[in-house]
Order: sequence, then structure tokens, then C-alpha cells
Amino acid sequence: MRRLQAPSPVPEVCVIIAARDAADTIATAIASALRQPEVAEVIVVDDASADRTGAAAAAADDGSGRLKLIRLSVNVGPAAARNRAIAAATAPLLCILDADDHFVDGRLGRLLSAPRTWDLIADDIIMVRGREAGSAAGLVTGPGRPQRLTLATFVAGNIPRPGAYRRELGFLKPVMRRGFLERQGLRYDVRLRLGEDYALYVEALAAGAVFAVTAPCGYVAVERANSLSAQHRTDDLAAILAFDDAMLDRPGLTPDARAALRAHRTATAKRWQHRRVLDRRRAQGYAAAVRELLGTPMAWRHILSVTLAAKLARLVPAAAPDREIRPRLLLGPERRLEPVR
Repeated sequence: MRRLQAPSPVPEVCVIIAARDAADTIATAIASALRQPEVAEVIVVDDASADRTGAAAAAADDGSGRLKLIRLSVNVGPAAARNRAIAAATAPLLCILDADDHFVDGRLGRLLSAPRTWDLIADDIIMVRGREAGSAAGLVTGPGRPQRLTLATFVAGNIPRPGAYRRELGFLKPVMRRGFLERQGLRYDVRLRLGEDYALYVEALAAGAVFAVTAPCGYVAVERANSLSAQHRTDDLAAILAFDDAMLDRPGLTPDARAALRAHRTATAKRWQHRRVLDRRRAQGYAAAVRELLGTPMAWRHILSVTLAAKLARLVPAAAPDREIRPRLLLGPERRLEPVR
């Protein structure tokens, strides 16, 4: 009796990689995307790198004709670079992959096996440090039963907790329906060089998107102290404040969404004021920094607690090596969302 073969996956996903000075990691990212049978195209935007990122990306081509490389002569930032890729994409589904991250084999197949009642779907991210990346596959479980993010839950999930691992929901890297983005006129906000993912997902949820989240399917994020998302410049935080203000002016938001946006704005304002104190110290010395601190009654406790925690961290020995290198999940089992219906 002739055995029937399972149908081949439909190549329907465009993987978008915005890269700047990522020569050491870009080949791994590209290769992991090209190994996914569901990938129709991989678009790499070399955002005016000063290293060999473009050459390393070109060398990672597997000869299938799916890799497209866009080289920019002027740095435009991740939001604008991703928009360039979206404009060049032809596949119906879009998927962001950071240049220093990668997919476990089969990630897209597992993720897309979930019921297609979504506009965006993401899996819990496996967070690793460089030396532990090979152990990430052990945390892959498959999609399970997808849960749904509301606007209020998503915004509240982007408020960092001092002294805890960063677990903001804006780190999620969903597959997105290009048709939904087109109908809603959505793109990454080019005014943001930090938090551009957060802003796009907020806009999508405010427009009525169904944003599903599943158990880990194989997106691996490498935690680096010098990553762009770990660097909070004063102007970057001010831009996020302006975005939250614009969203709070939008009519039709639910009370819980509006409350979450206000809480996110307050938390961001404290970090912004902290950066202003540090800027004043660098430019004018400690006396000027103290005057700036005294003028920020809303944030001075936050600033002092963060400063004290940073100084203590330098004095306390690092945690045991086996704890330091153990992979972790961005969301973890305690995160509870609404089931997708």
C-alpha cells in the first residue's frame, strides 16, 4: 500500500532582518530563517553598517533565490529599515527576526499550526546568553492553546519591574498578516529608535487586531548588555512619552487600556527623568545633577533606588554560573492571558 506523504508547507512568510554592525551574528540569523520551509523570502536591510554585515549576509545565501539584501548608505534606525523591507516584501505574512537572534528549526511550522484566527501571532521567547544558545531547543514545546493579548494587558506588560529580569511584551516577535497592516495603514513609527515594536503592537491592538500568544515554538533571543533595547537615551524615552500621549488622546479606548497607558507613561517618565539627571551630571557636574534631581519629585525615589541597586550589584558577587547561563522564557508559566476564541 502506497504511503501518503504530508503536503509540503506553503512558503508564505517573509522574514525581515534589520541589521547594523551585526557581522558576527547575521549569518546565523539568516541561515536559521532559510531553513524554515514556510519562508518565501528573507529580506535583510543593512542599515549603513560600519563593519562587514553586508558581506556576511550575502555569504549566507543558500542559493534558493529567497534572500534579498537592501543596503542603506545612511543609518535610518530599525523602524525605518523594517519599513523598507515591508515595502519590498511580497509574501502575505511578515515575521521580524533581530540580527543577533535566530530560529530553532521548525519554529514557523509549529507557530503556524495554531488555528488561524489571528492578525498577529507570537510564541514565548527563549532568552539565552551567547554560550547557552545550543540548549535553547530543550524549551520548545509547540504552540499549545493560544492566548489573546488585550491592549490593556499588552501595555501593562511593558512596564519593567526594578530588580527583575526584563520581560516586556514588546520583545515578542510575531508573525503578522501583511493585509491587516495594509488595511489599517500601519507601519513602524520612524520617530522611534527604541520601543518601535511596542508602538506598532499598541497601534494594531487599538485598531482591533487579534494578537495571539503561544507557548515557545523556537524564537531564540540572545541577551546582550550592549543591545539597542538595553540602551535608554534621553531622546528615545522622550519619543515614547510622546507616543503614549498621542495614544491617550485617541478616543474610544477602554478604561483599562487608558489606565494601562497612563501607568506606562508614568514609568517611562521616571526613566526619562533619570536620564536627564545623568545627562546633567555629565555636562555640568554633580551639583547640577542634584538640582535636577530635586526638581523631579515624581521620580526621585525611583532614581535613588535604581542608582543604589546598580552600586550594590557591583559589590555583590555574581550568581552561580549554572544559574547565570540557564535559558529562560520571556513570559513563563505565570503569565495568564485570555484564550483565543
